[in-house]
Amino acid sequence: MLKRTSRKTKTKVAGRVIIVASEYNEKFVAGMLDGALEVLGDTDVVRVPGAFEIPVVAARLARRKRRRPTVIICLGVILRGKTTHAEHIGVTVSRLLGEIAVDTGVPIIHEVLLLENARQARERCLNGKYNRGAEAAHTALAMGHVMESL
Repeated sequence: MLKRTSRKTKTKVAGRVIIVASEYNEKFVAGMLDGALEVLGDTDVVRVPGAFEIPVVAARLARRKRRRPTVIICLGVILRGKTTHAEHIGVTVSRLLGEIAVDTGVPIIHEVLLLENARQARERCLNGKYNRGAEAAHTALAMGHVMESL
């Protein structure tokens, strides 16, 4: 379900939020990245070639001793094709991001979207009212506060 998001943030999280964003399907990922940055403001961004490369970078960041992030947002778009390749990537990325979060205790906000087509990507990534990047940023702020309270 698409959720309407506000582009204005009311609170910040103590610590660091880092975004790991895929360069593949750039137009759609850039839309999500713009939405996230509008909510978060000045935030570190690490770009990787594709969705499959996101977990290894997220793991390295989450395991840092110094400058460890409070929350990591992962942004990517995988479009299904005529083979099962996209699904394999989506399942693998999802599993690994979950494992990284549990193993390190650093919340991973998973917005690596496995979508059927470009129309779905436009609706979720380029729409001002329903931007999954903005949603991810709001979730990151909420999880940062949850983790601070524990």
